Amino acid sequence: MFPKPDPRVNAVAASLAAAAPLAMLVIWRPEGVVAVLLALLCVLLGMVAGVAVTAARQSGGTPAPAARPPAQPVPAGYGVDADTLEALDSRAVRDSRALYADTLEALDSRAVQGSRAANGISDR
Repeated sequence: MFPKPDPRVNAVAASLAAAAPLAMLVIWRPEGVVAVLLALLCVLLGMVAGVAVTAARQSGGTPAPAARPPAQPVPAGYGVDADTLEALDSRAVRDSRALYADTLEALDSRAVQGSRAANGISDR
């Protein structure tokens, strides 16, 4: 609905907004909480001004062309397609996982601790 302002205009406006609380601090010299709030406002607006200046520098004054996302490359060498995935037997995958679980359960924890002690490896 509203036109987007130029980044240079944003940078100038943000710089002026950051200079206003700084001038108030120097001229008025308030004490207490008001001074702290003005200082924080000055720092915040200074950071906004820095970001606006950086955006103005990066824009270069010319609008960026609309970038099209590159096409995704097809991975070569995998050879897995939808038919291959359908042919995989989920029971075989579960059985191989069960085999690993059985192997872990069959390990004797005392034998593992003894081998660690013999090799000089400590749990602590």
